[in-house]
Amino acid sequence: MGGAAVVRVLRDPTAGRYLAGVVVSGFGTSAMWLTAGIWVKSLTGSNSLAALTVCAMWAPVLAGPALGALADRMDRKKLLVRVNLAMAVLLATLVLVDSVRTVWLVFVVLVLYGASGVLLDAAESALVAGTVHASLLADFNGLRMTANEGMKLVAPLAGAGLYARFGGPAVALLDAATCALAALVFARLPVREAPRPRMGAWRGELLAGLRRIRASEVLRPLVTAGAATMLLAGVNGAVTFGYVDDVLGRSPEYAGVLYAVQGAGSVAVGLLVGPLLRRLPERVFAAGGTALFALAVGARTLPSDGVALAASAAIGFGLPCVLIATMTAVQRETPDAVLARTAATAGSLMTAPNAVALALGAGLVAVVDVRVLTAVGGAAGLLAAALLAAGAARHRTAPASASGPAPESGLTSKSAPAPDSGLTSESAPASASGPAPESGLTSKSGPASPQP
Repeated sequence: MGGAAVVRVLRDPTAGRYLAGVVVSGFGTSAMWLTAGIWVKSLTGSNSLAALTVCAMWAPVLAGPALGALADRMDRKKLLVRVNLAMAVLLATLVLVDSVRTVWLVFVVLVLYGASGVLLDAAESALVAGTVHASLLADFNGLRMTANEGMKLVAPLAGAGLYARFGGPAVALLDAATCALAALVFARLPVREAPRPRMGAWRGELLAGLRRIRASEVLRPLVTAGAATMLLAGVNGAVTFGYVDDVLGRSPEYAGVLYAVQGAGSVAVGLLVGPLLRRLPERVFAAGGTALFALAVGARTLPSDGVALAASAAIGFGLPCVLIATMTAVQRETPDAVLARTAATAGSLMTAPNAVALALGAGLVAVVDVRVLTAVGGAAGLLAAALLAAGAARHRTAPASASGPAPESGLTSKSAPAPDSGLTSESAPASASGPAPESGLTSKSGPASPQP
């Protein structure tokens, strides 16, 4: 059944072309993500400035609600095309960077790159949700994860090799070319949108996504659990090199092996998430993934290479579960008119703690034993998973409210498309069981890219 669903997703003209755009743009983004730090380090000799390149790409996630509101105001297909073309031009300007005097341009481009990623994620989520059938959203989101993580396994090495041979400008031009190609793919998406409804004042619109999440008995616990899990993931990512050195007694390069194994775990879960979410409620699926992630983090207290590799694979498999479940629920529960804002707000609420925890963990690892941090992180993750699972049990046993949200019983097809959805497929008329509103996992960088 899972394989048949994947085939149906790939045969869908919108989903198939969108995934092709994800693969193309994801390759360039992943290559640039690693190369930017190497490039800045070689120009300035500063480890701090090299590390700041990652922060520059992550910082715009804090503007998610505003960027999501912008996506809700515009034609989303045109937005995908124009933003990718704009980034292609902007990345091409990095050929001017040749010394410390011009390194500031790298940071300007990276901040705008990060902002474009958040904007594209929001628009993509809403665009795909209007054309991919509700029963296939989890399969689509899983394939999106697989495509993103697959690119992260090969693109950084390709980018580093290209940098070593031709320098930073060559990698920037490669990324610019992938953005231009993605724009071409998105321009050929067989969808059209109705004119966007007139919206109110900006101040009220910025909070629409947050209000939607707070009012939903389905979304609120999932987003909260996602934020807690990503907080722990940030601390876990920050102690990786300390773990490799102090616990395993390995050289820093061994962290690259753990990263690759974790990426393989994320690729695997992307292929399995659709069938699992058809059988499990979203909260149960998310709780199970969080528990697996927590057990793997706790296992990092043991000085064993075998345990280290198994734990990395389990982290890669478990961590994305709460992210995929949450974004699928956002797609399923949110009207088209506020979908981009809600998706962007959910993404910001879940990924901002990760960025904070990376900085917090970097400080803690200097004063606290790595084994203590991993043990505490594992225990905290199990507590978060237990609370989420307990909430799912209460939700199932509570009497159904006539006016309340639909019971959370895994993915099911809606009986009709949302009345306010402005998306239609040009390849087929809308059917009575047509697509439900909402989008896929975000953007060029993927749903908050899980940290190791």
